[in-house]
Amino acid sequence: MNVCVSVGHAHPAVVQAVCEQAQELPHSTTMFYHAVSSHYAEELAATFLKGHDWVVYLTNSGSEAVDLALMMARASTGHTDFLSLQNSYHGPTAGAQALTGIAGFRQNAAQVPGITFVPEPNLYRGMLGAHVAPYLDAIDQTIRTSTSGSIAGMIVETVQGYSGIVEMPEGYLKGAAERARAAGGLLVVDEVQSGVGRTGRAFWAFESHDVVPDIVVAAKGLGNGFPLGAVIAKRAVAEAMADKFMFHTYGSNPVACAAGREVLRVRQEDKLQSNAAHVGGLSLARLRDLQQRYPVIGDVRGSGLMLALEFVKDRNTKEPDPDLTAEVFEQTRAEGIIMSKSGPHRSVLRLVPPLCLSEVDIEPVIDAFEACLAAATTV
Repeated sequence: MNVCVSVGHAHPAVVQAVCEQAQELPHSTTMFYHAVSSHYAEELAATFLKGHDWVVYLTNSGSEAVDLALMMARASTGHTDFLSLQNSYHGPTAGAQALTGIAGFRQNAAQVPGITFVPEPNLYRGMLGAHVAPYLDAIDQTIRTSTSGSIAGMIVETVQGYSGIVEMPEGYLKGAAERARAAGGLLVVDEVQSGVGRTGRAFWAFESHDVVPDIVVAAKGLGNGFPLGAVIAKRAVAEAMADKFMFHTYGSNPVACAAGREVLRVRQEDKLQSNAAHVGGLSLARLRDLQQRYPVIGDVRGSGLMLALEFVKDRNTKEPDPDLTAEVFEQTRAEGIIMSKSGPHRSVLRLVPPLCLSEVDIEPVIDAFEACLAAATTV
């Protein structure tokens, strides 16, 4: 369900917490402190790296969080120019859409100014090849030629979600941070889809990249389907907005925060992060076996329970095959499998199930998927 249901459909603990909170107090805005939302903010901040003073601001969605992060970075640095990745997705609102690099997600309307795009380090089909260095060099060149020379920041999805599960390769995130900071900017990491242990390696995917962001935006899996987003920033960055009145009417909603607190507890007690790593690893192996037997699968990638297959007409040319992708997608729906059709060419199928997917679920799901694939590729 769009990477939102992290701990499972209608998890009884989440449902109970939500019902109890709805009966006690269903609404309180960010203008007031409330125990549930305050405790949730503290617990969320505790998932971050020690040694830094983190500030949490709660929103209703990832798009709102991205808009706020953009504003916060500009206020903190005093600069305007911002870098984002081509083929990125950050949301449909004004600021988030301006930072989104996929044409299909951008409306035919004037965009928020000051945004410049750099090539995303897609080592499978990226325009600069299969090595990280050229993509980092492109950041330097873009800052020199397409900005004032000083930037407010750069936003990066640790794993590009709607672009088709494109993980940032080793060294890129750290190198991007160094270049952004050298130009006076901040590193903003978008963990809306990849957070809450989904990759199996860490609670936040950026933790595997030897880098500490200045701002992180999160949502989706935080609330297990309830509207809950967050901006987590270093205090020195967040304080740039302390003298302004800023609030979201439904942000920090106590019912959503009650759900968020239970998600954190269930994830820890049920060891869902390690489960994502284990079950995701088994799933990835099965998908790679399919890749060996079906030439139409050009690439299989991802980690944990954030996986993808990319369909091509020819493995050598890597020409995308959106028609086959659509056909397989429709057949999987008929089999009761909910997948996500994505990527800039609509040639990628994503597998992003709840983190509680069990080992016994893998065989019937992959077997059904293979049957759909075989039917779609039979001449």
